[in-house]
Amino acid sequence: MGANEEDLNPAVRSILAAARDRSGGTERVSVDARSFPVAVAEAEADGRVPVIAEVKPTSPTTEGRRDDDPVDLARAMADGGASAISVLTEPDHFGGSAGALTRVRAAVDVPVLRKDFILTESQLDVVASDLILLIARFVDDLDELLSAAEDRGFQPLVEVHTREELDRAVAAGADLIGVNNRDLARLEVDLETFESLAPGVPEDVTLIAESGIGSVDDVERMRSAGADALLIGSAIMDGDVTANVRRLTTQQ
Repeated sequence: MGANEEDLNPAVRSILAAARDRSGGTERVSVDARSFPVAVAEAEADGRVPVIAEVKPTSPTTEGRRDDDPVDLARAMADGGASAISVLTEPDHFGGSAGALTRVRAAVDVPVLRKDFILTESQLDVVASDLILLIARFVDDLDELLSAAEDRGFQPLVEVHTREELDRAVAAGADLIGVNNRDLARLEVDLETFESLAPGVPEDVTLIAESGIGSVDDVERMRSAGADALLIGSAIMDGDVTANVRRLTTQQ
């Protein structure tokens, strides 16, 4: 594991321990992925901010739990103008499941991101999705796991939080990079994280701002700093998801 785990928030250490214990799939997955860059371009052409809306029943950083059917939530998000849907598949701390992702992907036409803590190649084979999250901090051999994901047809979204992680992602050839404004060591959010790292991202990379985006002002701030798209969870899940997506995707 590439991270210094003693520096991590206890909740994150618990998530990682559960991820190591979770088995992978028994059969290799092959995916005919819906293109996320095309979805981003279509949103731009339609005058919308490209947003990945997240179906997140719960998390260590939110209070309570939302038990709506994930399919209903995903459809409502797509109706509001979401360019893609993120589905948590981590069961122990986020209330997610592979089954929920499969149902969501069958119900919507936009790309679907599998959001989880994926540490090994076999864990790629749990479920088919269009995009798959790889968190640079927790992946020992990013080049190898990125290549394994691409070989299966996934579009890997490599998440980074520091300059060193960004350099690793670029060197590995990632063409979708997400900058997480949340420091997973302390679970604190700072939008300046994206602003500080964005200038170092190559022009041909699709760049996504993640975490801490709760208002139209936050959306404008991240877009001004260079975000091609935004990953938004709690601010969409809290209340009317269609209205929340529409509010955050409307160009000002």
